[in-house]
Amino acid sequence: MAAVRDGQPGDSGAARTGEAAQVTAAARGGKAAQPRPTLEQVARRAGVGRGTVSRVINGSPRVSDRTRLAVETAVAELGYVPNRVARALAAGSADAIALVVPEPETRFFTEPYFSGIMQGVSAELARTDMQLLLTLLHGQKEQDRFAQYAASHRIDGVLLVSVHTHDTLPDLLAEAEIPAVLNGRRFAAEPLPYVDTDNLGGARAAVAHLLERGRETVATITGPPDMYAAHCRTEGYREALREAGHGEPLIAPGDFTEESGHRAMCELLERRPGLDAVFCASDVMAAGARMALREAGRSVPGDVALVGFDDSAVARHMDPPLTTVRQPIAEMGREMARVLLELLGKWTPGAAYPAGTGTTEPTPRPVAKGDRTHRVLPAELIRRGSS
Repeated sequence: MAAVRDGQPGDSGAARTGEAAQVTAAARGGKAAQPRPTLEQVARRAGVGRGTVSRVINGSPRVSDRTRLAVETAVAELGYVPNRVARALAAGSADAIALVVPEPETRFFTEPYFSGIMQGVSAELARTDMQLLLTLLHGQKEQDRFAQYAASHRIDGVLLVSVHTHDTLPDLLAEAEIPAVLNGRRFAAEPLPYVDTDNLGGARAAVAHLLERGRETVATITGPPDMYAAHCRTEGYREALREAGHGEPLIAPGDFTEESGHRAMCELLERRPGLDAVFCASDVMAAGARMALREAGRSVPGDVALVGFDDSAVARHMDPPLTTVRQPIAEMGREMARVLLELLGKWTPGAAYPAGTGTTEPTPRPVAKGDRTHRVLPAELIRRGSS
């Protein structure tokens, strides 16, 4: 998998890096690297034409068993490796998918959610010949640049993670007729293909759990207001309060970061010192809230019960372990890849994962709601010591 920062993978800098690596490898061996065998050399060794070799390599049935054996023997003897790029271009395909995250590096490398999505995507693509290109974008200029790159047909499709309400990249990709699948939605009536989780239902279950445990003043720390997932989690909180006939909502804004969770918790304690429960819209924010509660001398769950969302490693390693809403993050990544591969006509149901990857088909697989290109996976409340 390749990774780029500003939406310009495969540039001359990358090429120069590859050339330098070859030179270094040759120097270590004490002699120049041997040239790769060519298609013409295979054809001469097998005693056939270049086109016949090409048909054998591409699996064409229009070749006799005898000829196929001769070509395969020549390929093995010469150590010929097909030029992947040339084959893809000839087939009108780049054999590459971009995983695009329009967030700064600080969020991508510190929040477990992104690694979970990437793990699921990588596992599903491992069953194919598709390459995965990780691209981090920050700002409209970089998004516009990536849209131009995608329109040049250097990739076959895009998986877009962490979408915001006013993101224009999904529409730019649609205008360029680049197949794309979103992780989540920008708004309720999202027209583009997406894979989401039941954010509203999960949040409602979390708050209902707190109320059932006898908590009287339940607050929430929300995600960014320009993300539909955060909006749904806040609405789930409100619904649970209404259904229980419970008082006014107590809401503090966050942005899915640990710092915002700490800041929002401090604000909530100042506004309502007697609160006894908090639902945080992410585990990472719950970690920040837990730190603020400890600084204020409040015990968890004795004084304040705490619930998060995601069921990331952060939740399991907190003290006490965090009650949270599990969304099947890795499976969302797999489902995104499946939907995109279906759109590209390259998904094979039942294809095995490569041996040695340590990856197997999840059992049972979460049951998604929606149609073929609009998928919503279930969320599940995981009860632990913090509530």
